[in-house]
Order: sequence, then structure tokens, then C-alpha cells
Amino acid sequence: MIEKQPIHLHIPFTDNEEMAAVLGRLDKNLKMIEEEFPVEILSRGASLQISGPQEEAYQVESLFRYLTEMVKNNTAINPGQVRYLMEVVRKGGGDQLGDMITQFIGTTFRGKKIKPKTLGQKVYVDAIQENDLVFGIGPAGTGKTYLAVAMAVTAFKNKEVNRIVLTRPAIEAGESLGFLPGDLQEKVDPYLRPLYDSMYDIMGMETVQKYMERGIIEVAPLAYMRGRTLDDAFIILDEAQNTTLEQMKMFLTRMGFGSKAVVTGDLTQKDLPSGKHSGLEHARRILQKIDGIRFVYFTEHDVVRHELVQKIIRAYEDTEPHGGESGSDIVHP
Repeated sequence: MIEKQPIHLHIPFTDNEEMAAVLGRLDKNLKMIEEEFPVEILSRGASLQISGPQEEAYQVESLFRYLTEMVKNNTAINPGQVRYLMEVVRKGGGDQLGDMITQFIGTTFRGKKIKPKTLGQKVYVDAIQENDLVFGIGPAGTGKTYLAVAMAVTAFKNKEVNRIVLTRPAIEAGESLGFLPGDLQEKVDPYLRPLYDSMYDIMGMETVQKYMERGIIEVAPLAYMRGRTLDDAFIILDEAQNTTLEQMKMFLTRMGFGSKAVVTGDLTQKDLPSGKHSGLEHARRILQKIDGIRFVYFTEHDVVRHELVQKIIRAYEDTEPHGGESGSDIVHP
């Protein structure tokens, strides 16, 4: 067999500053890439030369192109993102990255851009834009709740909805609420804290509290939803794996005209009492094929927390049987 000759590719940058941002502090990103791909990368002024086998050289070229696009879009590059991008281009999914890197959802209270960081997150954001009811199912740290809140805030700012309703089951509340200090709202607030945190980060505490006083934003336990019809609202149900079948049905039938709903949950983290079946698991089985409803499944590849979280999730998945998260929309970057 004739051995293929290595090829040489040239990557220009706008200037040395842009190149330094792409290569990382002390060329850390460059070193990570050289460790993973059988190529040689040399810097020549404000450019790079890549030499190596054709397939791998083109993969590295596309990788640097995406990293450069991130820098141009003022997106911070961290080692976890570099590893994710390397894995995507190695598996042939690089052609999908361009839209992900340039997609923009909104800004936080402090002016930081909010955008999908993985292909799974991009599928999720697109699904929310295109459907009235979306289920985001997957492990912790994949941005299910935060992105849903960001999309709700964007819809409100664009006058697509008149209010935002955030809810989750207070599964451990039960009888113990009576022994906790404070009024009912103070008793259930700890269960709703993650929703408050997301809202505060995106809109600022002062704005959120003002809108809550006016009824434009509502953060409440799932039990508060009973008997209501929510028109022109963006509704988010968080931690849905802890709903019963009856609670899930009750929530889904709250949707009114002009409303959009997002349901998030992790089927491996159910806290329901023994003998109780998850409303999220049941909904996944019976609603999968209904037009206008979209299920998006996240994997450990979509985790945007510390890189160890991915490894922890994978270890648990390898050793513990669980409900299984399969479907046509599973994203495996």
C-alpha cells in the first residue's frame, strides 16, 4: 500500500492578538490539539502552518476556524470547550459547529452573551423556537433550565408573550412544610432557588423583583398551577422527573392560547416516593409522536460545568441501570 504524503495547510489570523486568544494562555489550546492529532503545528507571524495526514490536518484546520470564530464573537474559550470541539470534528460533526458558534440568544444582566455551547444545546434552542411544547431531558449541567429561562426572557422582550411562569415540584415539602419557619412562600422558596438564580443572572434581581410584584414573572410550586389557564405565557416546568402522572397531566393542560412551554428533567435523578411513577417518563412514552411537541435529549457531551462532571455522569451511566433516554432527537456530537 502506498503511504499517503502529508499535506501542509496555512491558517492566517487577523493579527497576533487574535492568534494568541485562539492558542490560549501559554499556547495551552495549541498543545492540547497537538496531543490529540498526529499533526505538526508551527506558528509563522500571525499565522499557523499545519502539517500531517490529510484527514487529520483538515480536521485541525476546521477546529482552528471554529476557535477563531469564537474569538471574533467574543466567546471565551476554556479547555473543556476545546476538548468538546476536538471530539466533534473528529467524529465528523464539524459542519454543524458554525451555526452554533454564531447563534445568539440574548445577554445577561451584566452584558455577557448567552449562546449554545454544544450541538445538543443548539438543537434544544432551535426546538424551543420552532415548537410550542419542548421537553429537555438529560443530566445536570447541560443548561436545560438556564437556556429555557433565557429563551423565556427573549420571548418576553420581543413581546411574543406577556408573562413568564416558572415552576417545579417541591417533592420533599409535604408534611414537613408545617415545621419550617415562615409563611408558605418562605417555606417553598428553597425548592425554587435554582429558578430564581437563573432569572437574577439574566435580568438582574431588581428587575425580577419588580416584575414579580406586577405579576409579569411568577415563580411558584407546581401545586399552584392547578385550576388555571395560562394564555400568552412562557411556562417552564423544572425538575419534571419528580412529577407524578397526575401532576404532569395537570401542568400540560394549563397551556392557553399564545403560550409556549418547556419541560426539563433528568430521568436518572427521581426523588419520588416508592411506588410513584414519574410523570416525565410517562409523558415521554405517550407524547413522542405528537406534532408540535419536541423531545430533545442531552448527553454527558453537553455538560458545560467542570470537565469532571462529564466523567462522573459517564461513570454512573456505565454502572447503574436507569429509565433510558432514547428517541429520534438524541444528540451525540
